[in-house]
Amino acid sequence: MDLGLSGRTAFISGSTRGIGYAIASALAAEGAQVLINGRTQAGVDAALKRLRAEYPGARPSGLAADLAKPEDVARLLDEVRAFDIDILINNAGQFGLAAFADIDDADWRRYFEVNVMSGVRLARALLPGMLQRDWGRVVFISSESGVNVPADMIHYGTTKAATIALGNGLAKLTRGTGVTVNSVLGGPTYSDGVASTVEEIAGSQGLSVDAMKAVIIGQNQTTLLERFIDPAEIADLVAYLASARSSATNGAALRADGGVLTTTL
Repeated sequence: MDLGLSGRTAFISGSTRGIGYAIASALAAEGAQVLINGRTQAGVDAALKRLRAEYPGARPSGLAADLAKPEDVARLLDEVRAFDIDILINNAGQFGLAAFADIDDADWRRYFEVNVMSGVRLARALLPGMLQRDWGRVVFISSESGVNVPADMIHYGTTKAATIALGNGLAKLTRGTGVTVNSVLGGPTYSDGVASTVEEIAGSQGLSVDAMKAVIIGQNQTTLLERFIDPAEIADLVAYLASARSSATNGAALRADGGVLTTTL
């Protein structure tokens, strides 16, 4: 199926590893020109080298910026505006386990800066151009944790709930145009960050990585997939939402959670 992405330009925040990189790869495979982003130039360069090796005909570009730093965000926005971005994927995010009583104001602000405000600022900069050109796609990478907020990740879940609301509200601004705004609710995904954590825990407990993964997934009583999601499985849904084929899907929160959620939006 031709997704109609050839010639389109996409910016994916937080895309040098994990889900973000998988999304960049999926869009590049469909012929889109991808603009990736990471916190360090070294990380961006490594991801660009990998993309060019995977897709020799692609012309990916990259911008280094830490979305937790206002000065980096301002510079990033200036650079991104030089491109006619057709597709904005708001993927950058932080996550981590923490007891609610231990999450101080600085932690709350940092999570909101990266998980919510990065999407606000990028959409504010790029959505007007999409509306003017009468075509565009904005996708927020949220989480099932934004619906079923974990007790040990309240700060993370709260920001992911906010991104769902943000996407829904922005979709209202696209009425009668060729622009859509949607959110993807991912479930337990074996991203690079998760893999590092699992490997560390497995080593400390004297278990193999596969055994540790099984233990972790076994603690989740609602998963229908009964395994971690591969980042590429999230990217496949995002590629569809970024495509010309998804024109009738707008203001939606679509699940790619492996059947974790037992409630509906």
